[in-house]
Amino acid sequence: MKKKLLLSVALSLIISAQAIAAQGNKENGKTIYDKKCWWCHGAEGAGDGPAAQFLNPPPRDFTAGWYKFKTTPFDEITPADEDIFRMISGGMNHVSLWKGMSGTSMPDWGDVLKDQDIWDIIAYIKSLSGLEKPEKPPISYSSQIKSSSESIEKGKQIFKDMCSECHGEEGKGDATKKLKDDLGFRTWPRNLTKPWTFRVNNDPKNIYTRVSVGIPGTQMPSFADPASKKTLSEEERWHVANYVVSIGNDVKRPKDDTVLKALRLEGELPDKVDDPKWAEAEPTSFYLVPQIIAKERFFTPTLDSITGRAFFNDKEISILLEWDDRTKSIPGDMKAKELSEVEVLEDSVAIQLPVTIPEEMEKPYFGMGDSAKPVNIWQWKGGKTDAPESVKLLNANGFAKTEARDAAKGGLKATGAYSNGTWRVVMKRPLATEEKDKDIQFVEGKYTPIAFAAWDGTNGETGSKHVMTTWYWLLLKPATGSSVYIIPLIVALVVFGGEFLLVRSAGKK
Repeated sequence: MKKKLLLSVALSLIISAQAIAAQGNKENGKTIYDKKCWWCHGAEGAGDGPAAQFLNPPPRDFTAGWYKFKTTPFDEITPADEDIFRMISGGMNHVSLWKGMSGTSMPDWGDVLKDQDIWDIIAYIKSLSGLEKPEKPPISYSSQIKSSSESIEKGKQIFKDMCSECHGEEGKGDATKKLKDDLGFRTWPRNLTKPWTFRVNNDPKNIYTRVSVGIPGTQMPSFADPASKKTLSEEERWHVANYVVSIGNDVKRPKDDTVLKALRLEGELPDKVDDPKWAEAEPTSFYLVPQIIAKERFFTPTLDSITGRAFFNDKEISILLEWDDRTKSIPGDMKAKELSEVEVLEDSVAIQLPVTIPEEMEKPYFGMGDSAKPVNIWQWKGGKTDAPESVKLLNANGFAKTEARDAAKGGLKATGAYSNGTWRVVMKRPLATEEKDKDIQFVEGKYTPIAFAAWDGTNGETGSKHVMTTWYWLLLKPATGSSVYIIPLIVALVVFGGEFLLVRSAGKK
């Protein structure tokens, strides 16, 4: 009896301690906020901190009192405290490198702040809008339907009928109309084929939550609202969730492999984006990051990754680049103009290669080369209503020193096509050229530095305003096996790690 009494007292103390922690101390929360949070969210929590102008999406305005990602029902404005805790701590089970809120500048504070500090911050930011405890509990998942081919097929049809207008036919977010949130900011529908970019995670329960609750303050409605014309039953919402999980395309997710492997192909190389031979190539994906090195820095990208495939034979090399872009940016096109907030410019992509393949691991500066080590740049542009697509060949010794050359004379060809939210561009060139002092001469079995850049014309990107990668590696894969290149690969990975740190360091200056 005595042991039971002691256990009961101990449990009550634990529960009381948890309750006190969850309540938080808003005075201490303000102290922490003023040190850690105001840079983005502003001194008064209005989302207008000194960094806000450089961030897309903009920081949350805590004075407004509404939060996008919550588990409480659509007719309950207040999120559960646990929802806010997960947003701050980063405990949202992402399939990405970023443990905070993916696709935003909100970092993971769980490794920096103690749990009690986070509860204190929650108490403070809730006080900025007068939020009280929610009256309704989080939604229930008791009716969950397990994923199956039948459920996915049902979800696909519902998605086509109810969701494709905004999310696109294949779920890539290529909306047919311009969307803005309740504050007037331009918003883009989520690319559902890239689950690692989801703000929370791609668990079916989370997707069901978004479909049921909606995303307050945005065009994403609640499909559980009986007053809505788009009401779906619980069963239908689970089918949609299962379908959305099924369309995640892991090929697009950048992995640890930093080598684009060109496979030897007998006969003619593909020069069209829809050539079935491309299905035999090995895809490698790379993260795209904003260009923040050159004078005109860029902070608000819409493109986040690019996938490459390549073939070569005795005479040529052919590279296919593929990236998701929510808009086909054609200057002069009325549809493109309707979807853009700024002047529509050409969509574009570029490959950067050293003029001379380095014998050691020392490469040209990744920002368009340097005075001692020039680079080749192959740039494709998507064209205008009054001009076709084009390809440019440039040599560069840095951002300010470029030389435009005759692409046709150098044997460089390129063509592209846009379909359902994705650009595909093929670039093709002879392995060797006559101007050996100006052009890279490809060598089978030799690791060759390669980098990429892309421009979204509907986002006003041109010149140095674009996304890019650092140096990666291109390998014309020898038929003799892996022993030719395993040692260079190890060295390459070490060098890449150093360059990644260099990019981060440069961005902070």
